[in-house]
Amino acid sequence: MFRFLPAVLGLAAMLASTSVSATSGPGCFVVVNVPNWDVLNVRSGPSARNPIVDHLPPGRHGIISQSGPCVPYNIALGSRWCPISHYNGDRVTSGWIKRRFVSPSQCP
Repeated sequence: MFRFLPAVLGLAAMLASTSVSATSGPGCFVVVNVPNWDVLNVRSGPSARNPIVDHLPPGRHGIISQSGPCVPYNIALGSRWCPISHYNGDRVTSGWIKRRFVSPSQCP
């Protein structure tokens, strides 16, 4: 049993050091309600007054996964701000988007 321990530890270290990748299944978003010539701004906080930290062009944005609940709870879902992580190649950006500009989709 213990003869496999070094191999298992080596595999765990290798997986921990690889770049971030998303899993398949539900939990992702796709940009909607944004013209093809425009972008969805990702903000540093849940307000249009916060600085822009990333841009998501419709159809060419990589993977957008929700990283927490949309807020505030007492307003319509489309008006809420949702925390997201944006995976685009080797780069990951975290921020907030307005819910009306994304639609749930399967993660690739």
